[in-house]
Amino acid sequence: MKTRLTTALALALGLASPVAAQDAILNVSYDVARELFAELNPVFAEKWQAETGRTVTIDQSHGGSSKQARAILEGLPADVVTFNQVTDIDVLAEGGLVDENWREAFPNQASPYYSLPAFLVREGNPKGIDDWDDLAQDGVQVIFPNPKTSGNARYTYLAAYAYALDKNNGDQAAAQEFVKKIFANVPVFDQGGRAATATFAERGIGDVLITFEAETGGIARQYADAKLERVTPSLSVLAEFPVAVVTENAESKGTAEVSKAYLDFLYSPDAQRILARNFNRVHDEAITAEFAANFPAVKLVTVEDVFGGWDKVQQEHFAEGGILDSVFVNQ
Repeated sequence: MKTRLTTALALALGLASPVAAQDAILNVSYDVARELFAELNPVFAEKWQAETGRTVTIDQSHGGSSKQARAILEGLPADVVTFNQVTDIDVLAEGGLVDENWREAFPNQASPYYSLPAFLVREGNPKGIDDWDDLAQDGVQVIFPNPKTSGNARYTYLAAYAYALDKNNGDQAAAQEFVKKIFANVPVFDQGGRAATATFAERGIGDVLITFEAETGGIARQYADAKLERVTPSLSVLAEFPVAVVTENAESKGTAEVSKAYLDFLYSPDAQRILARNFNRVHDEAITAEFAANFPAVKLVTVEDVFGGWDKVQQEHFAEGGILDSVFVNQ
């Protein structure tokens, strides 16, 4: 009788036959990373099952990086974040959701890959757009998203500013005037990179789209019939793509192990090859050499060297009443 009762209880609870354990995580990411993670996620899932015997479901949420960070603070249950701006993870750390030392949790300052702001122009490059100077000329329509909602666009702003400082021997006033001219050439500020891409490639608005170099390759491939052309400027800003486990959520949901493994995976040769194939610059030297044709030479400067670090950038440029507000003539 005891055996029958035990069996009946097991059946009632769904425990009579072994079922593969399942994991599920939510990766909250930046706006234009949909296709990239659609390619990465199945590879990780296969590896995770082979290594642990457990299946894993990876759900995705995409949007402007800063907007995504606010959503997590307001309750979006992210297990991991894969952002395009370190300040957005710092916001989560300040809110107690991410460890304060998150940069030390993974190699390369927790940035498994990187990129830089670059250009995409129309077939034949009719406006002759080769560098940042060309974007400030009269009659050139420039497309990039709103830097108040998009990490992508903040890098665009910083890259243009850094170029102007380099050209004008550090003259801040000249740099601000230069960036103001570029902003004045933007007919519409979309909220994120995905919408800006649609404005340029689908709606046919603008002469040049500014986005991450990684995206210029993917967009040109996606809209092959439009015959869009990639242009890498002479100077740009290193754009790190930082990652972190959202510790508060992962620990409460019991997903800390798989969350860390997921981010570790992004440093693996398999993932680095996928990233490089999709025009992201990676730290694996052998894979960088393998995909060298994807990555034209460029002078890369850092936020730390040019602007004194992200904290200073946030205070001087992106805070309310900062330099961004003074040049953002179309807000």
